[in-house]
Amino acid sequence: MQAESQHKPLTRLFADKRLALMLALGFSSGLPFLLVFSTQSAWLREAGVAREHIGLMSWVALAYSFKFLWAPLLDQYDAPLIGAWLGRRRGWMALTQFGIACCLVGLAFGDPAQNLFWTIGFAFCLGFCAATQDVVIDGWRIAIAPPEQQGEMSAASQVGYKFAILCAGAGALYLAQFFSWRAAYLCMAVLMGVGFAASLLAPEPAAHVEAARGKRKSFREAYADPLKDLFLRHGRFALLFLCLLALYRLPDFVSGVMANPLYIDLGFSKSDIATVTKLFGFWVGLGGIFAGGLAIARFGLMPSLLIGGIAASASHLSLALLAATGQDLKMLTLSICVESFAGGFAGTALIAFMSSLTSPLYAAAQYALLSSLYALPGKLLGGFSGFAVAAFGYPAFFIATSCIGLPVAAICIAVWRTQARQAREDELPAPLETDKVAAI
Repeated sequence: MQAESQHKPLTRLFADKRLALMLALGFSSGLPFLLVFSTQSAWLREAGVAREHIGLMSWVALAYSFKFLWAPLLDQYDAPLIGAWLGRRRGWMALTQFGIACCLVGLAFGDPAQNLFWTIGFAFCLGFCAATQDVVIDGWRIAIAPPEQQGEMSAASQVGYKFAILCAGAGALYLAQFFSWRAAYLCMAVLMGVGFAASLLAPEPAAHVEAARGKRKSFREAYADPLKDLFLRHGRFALLFLCLLALYRLPDFVSGVMANPLYIDLGFSKSDIATVTKLFGFWVGLGGIFAGGLAIARFGLMPSLLIGGIAASASHLSLALLAATGQDLKMLTLSICVESFAGGFAGTALIAFMSSLTSPLYAAAQYALLSSLYALPGKLLGGFSGFAVAAFGYPAFFIATSCIGLPVAAICIAVWRTQARQAREDELPAPLETDKVAAI
């Protein structure tokens, strides 16, 4: 009996089909992320699109930052046409995945050198469908498994997501190098079939089956309740926490828009970029993720969050050094190692911090809000990054983005002190009734 109990977690890992489905859905969630803009920016620059226009085109991915606006509606209404058949969560997942595949096909048959508006239109639709898919998949993950299994579900999702990033990054660049950009995007559209199949096989969460039969919340309740809960629990410090989220990854979002144009302008081939930034950087980034998890377990969340914020911002100095050095494959490898490791570390700390702010009752809506907030300022400022590079050059631009880490570090320290003070206040014993009487 004891041996059976010891092997039960391992058996569940291979027997629970929810984990396999989560792996596939994580892959489906990660696949369009780079294709919305990052990988596409290399195509745009190669086609001769000006850096200023490339920077502005980063705004097509703003749907990821505004997904909280329609996230509550996905909890209240079924998907059109197929929602009654598949269920609320499964219906929205299948519909958004079909939309993503159609947008990728549309991008494949476009030519940004000849008709940039075609590319902008399909890229915008791709960002909207991909962001909506993320909301629905997060909602399915939270509803389909109890809290004690969310760690396993999250791990399966992140593994699938990382491999999708590898396909959409290195895989798409290799296909573009040896075949064409059209072939690359058509192959990515076919790979969306992995998530579509998982949506058809996934069970509909029982909570959403009951919700579909019950009374719907009003628009006011659907939007107001998650916000009310967030501010009631964190009080006057909620704005400080939200400010930290808004600034924490700002340097990465601003500098990331100009990373691929830098590599192209320095003369690196698409295969060089794919090998170093996507394949090699993939494994280094995984190392950063594991290091971030170990640091949180060993030193705590706030020290790790502070270290990650400083490291992620300072890592952009390696891109400034690369820009000043020129076409040097060793320097490219070094800069990618530094940036990928620091980014993986900081990302792990940030996800843990956002998760600590959410309530289980409103996890999907609040997580959509927080994840949108941390990306929004960077995406807005990233649209002007091309103008900054044109005016000041690549080295000065990346040095400036690294300096954003100074206010990030200051706010991290303020949040750390605030949480420490709150913890001390919570540990104080409540006054006894006899003490109150004696005081009177």
